[in-house]
Amino acid sequence: MRYALGVEYDGSEFKGWQQLGESGCVSVQATLQDALSSVANAPISVVCAGRTDAGVHGECQVVHFDSDVERSPRGWVLGTTTRLPPSICVRWCVPAADEFHARFSAKARRYRYRLLNRQVRPALYRQTLSWERRALDADAMHRAAQALLGENDFGAFRSAQCQALHARRELQAISVSRHGEVVEVQVQANAFLHHMVRNIVGSLLMVGAGEKPEEWIGELLAGRDRNLAGPTAPPQGLVFVGPLYPDVWQLPAEVTL
Repeated sequence: MRYALGVEYDGSEFKGWQQLGESGCVSVQATLQDALSSVANAPISVVCAGRTDAGVHGECQVVHFDSDVERSPRGWVLGTTTRLPPSICVRWCVPAADEFHARFSAKARRYRYRLLNRQVRPALYRQTLSWERRALDADAMHRAAQALLGENDFGAFRSAQCQALHARRELQAISVSRHGEVVEVQVQANAFLHHMVRNIVGSLLMVGAGEKPEEWIGELLAGRDRNLAGPTAPPQGLVFVGPLYPDVWQLPAEVTL
């Protein structure tokens, strides 16, 4: 039987979703697999919709796994969450078609980046908020970001460690808004490159602070040179909101197009 899970996690204490061969590091994936295997009393491996980096959080990461063990969806949710640390929980479980694939069936993925924009660093919510002391013009950042929409080569916003075969991605939506002292960037694309969101945010911060003009973002995109773009924004402000799937897969509404 194939199952799909919605997983929420605070990535602060993890090396990332996947361990990538590093010793002495705990990954979200390994922790989740251990808990599922305990419930099943058999080894279980999961496949995720999108890997997250060290320190990055997941609001509704979707994974799938196969198991011959008979457990109800409620049993998988409660049994697994009981065996997980406080920083991870399984939000829901649904039986899935054999053809469903958490990664390849997804048509879009969404991220949210939030930072506190004031002179003093945060004390509360510091695990899920980045911080920028310079005054930011969120409207200018939003206007500049629109140059990134569409299918483009995002080489200027790709990390040197990125293993993707090419840098072409379709950015479907991007917005920057201010909510009091918090500036929020929301991004949706068919897929993302390694550090792509954080590199975009790092460049938008330079526009927001008045160091670069709004048209600079479009120039970076066209130039495809990572060395000319802004720094990589810190990981703690980034949340993988979740993927989106066609309704044919009959998944919960929050991950359905």
